[in-house]
Amino acid sequence: MTTTTNTAAQITEAAPSRRRRMREPSDDTRKTNWWATALIAVCSLTVLIPMYLAVVVALKTPDQLTSGTGFEWPNPIRWENFADAWTRTDFPQALANTAMITVGSVVFTLLTSSVVAYALARNIHRPFFKGVFFYLLAALFIPFPIIMLPLVKQTAILGLDNQAGLIVLYTIYGLSLNIFIYTAYIRSIPIELEEAARMDGASTWGVFWRIIFPLLTPMNATVGILTCVWAWNDFIMPLVVLTDPAARTLPLAQYVFQGQFNTDYTVAFASYLMAMAPLLIVYIFSQRWVISGVTRGSIK
Repeated sequence: MTTTTNTAAQITEAAPSRRRRMREPSDDTRKTNWWATALIAVCSLTVLIPMYLAVVVALKTPDQLTSGTGFEWPNPIRWENFADAWTRTDFPQALANTAMITVGSVVFTLLTSSVVAYALARNIHRPFFKGVFFYLLAALFIPFPIIMLPLVKQTAILGLDNQAGLIVLYTIYGLSLNIFIYTAYIRSIPIELEEAARMDGASTWGVFWRIIFPLLTPMNATVGILTCVWAWNDFIMPLVVLTDPAARTLPLAQYVFQGQFNTDYTVAFASYLMAMAPLLIVYIFSQRWVISGVTRGSIK
């Protein structure tokens, strides 16, 4: 009896240690992959070096820029470049125009692309919807310069050569890629969720807004970031569409630094950093949101 009791006690004491060993990762998983680390470090230099160069040039005087290799830290620092860029580009007005176009494009893109993708994803077995799906995908292979001149003519005729017209164009031209992203994700959502909602009396719109759209958080974040970066940094479409100088965006406003014979690089780089700062802040916060959204979507 005593032997049995001692054996049971030993098993009881050994069980937690065995469980700890099972939970602890093996030594192989703790080893650092130095080749991958070195590759990531080298690749990061392709971003850090141009960023450092942009900051250095923005803080220099024209004389400091022409002397040396360009990588030297300026001494003294010329903060007046940012003030000159603020004035010469009319930065507040250009920032307001860019922000309005970007926010409008993101909102309308999320609303329209998700609805169209939901209709296509749930009816892709029908020939008409399948044809529409491949028709939209085919638009991905049409270069923008081919349709640029007809676009200028149509926007002028329809009175869309303004900020509202740019919002409409960004929403329409982003439809192909966004539907491709949305459709694949919606088809992975179990149809049983919609059937259960319909049995409770929900309409098609109710199923989409109450069931499907909340589950699209990861894709909404992805599409929203892609649209935001595109609308904020785009130069060609505002250049050919906008006719009012007061409606120019930040990329167009920065074009004033390029003269016929020279370019004011120091003030221009200061303007580039000022235009990049709002988008960089948005990206920092939205990146965390995307990661959390993808995590929620993976355990859906």
